[in-house]
Amino acid sequence: MLIRYPADIAPSEITPRALYADRRRLLLGAGALALTGTSSVATAQTREKIPGLKPAAPAFTTTETLNTYEQITSYNNFYEFGTDKADPARNAKSLRTRPWTVVVEGEVRKPRSFGIEELLKLAPIEERIYRLRCVEAWSMVVPWAGYSLSELIKQVEPTANAKFVEFHTLLDPKQMPGQKTAVLQWPYVEGLRMDEAMHPLTLIGLGLYGELMPNQNGAPIRLVVPWKYGFKSGKSIVRIRFVETMPMTAWVRSAPSEYGFYSNVNPKVDHPRWSQARERRIGEFFKRETPMFNGYAEQVASMYAGMDLRKFY
Repeated sequence: MLIRYPADIAPSEITPRALYADRRRLLLGAGALALTGTSSVATAQTREKIPGLKPAAPAFTTTETLNTYEQITSYNNFYEFGTDKADPARNAKSLRTRPWTVVVEGEVRKPRSFGIEELLKLAPIEERIYRLRCVEAWSMVVPWAGYSLSELIKQVEPTANAKFVEFHTLLDPKQMPGQKTAVLQWPYVEGLRMDEAMHPLTLIGLGLYGELMPNQNGAPIRLVVPWKYGFKSGKSIVRIRFVETMPMTAWVRSAPSEYGFYSNVNPKVDHPRWSQARERRIGEFFKRETPMFNGYAEQVASMYAGMDLRKFY
């Protein structure tokens, strides 16, 4: 496996840097830490503001200190552009995000395609500050821009046979050089149960920090499921399929003994090679306790009532 986790991060990779300000508050703490080598890659792509961005309701946000734009855009898992955390920022400039079409099909009454401009206008875009927890035991706090996936689902009217939703990333090795390797079977496929997909926390991500989504973070459209490990949130989505049976997802296919379909953040269930009980917030030195469901238990735990969460990992 080509996965690095926090114990592998050398101190030399972390240096002091001033914190960014968002539009509502300054990030406090002049001694906060940021990753090295971020300025050039984080600003290499054109940055475009999202017009009419609305603040989210309290249920869709947190008051935790945000990670900086540079941290969020420079430390990524996006194997389509390479397996090192810095590879996406270096290599994703090759991705062309206009034009872009998302095909929605399967067990729906109204299958159709959405252009990215349609998706940007489908529902009011909100700024939702979600925690992001990676299976490798690191975390961030990200000001995403988007709206609930349920807004799109309502447009296509799933049938009673739709039990799960599949999400497919773009398959184009010319634009995504990581797809020339066999690290995973391409295209990248992820999936959710229908009730998970319809949950209001499940976000169609269209941007961050009030701007359109950077390529390395999954432009132009990605999924954000904040109570699950980050790899469940498929990036650069081109196809959404409503299906009757549980999808075979990329990581379950690649390493079924290590990655399960549900992949809810659970500090009580360790990865076979490391503990999930604690995490390191990017930009901080000391580890912190990992909360159940990444801190969203009050909103989502009822969906898994009665399930053995060790078995259904």
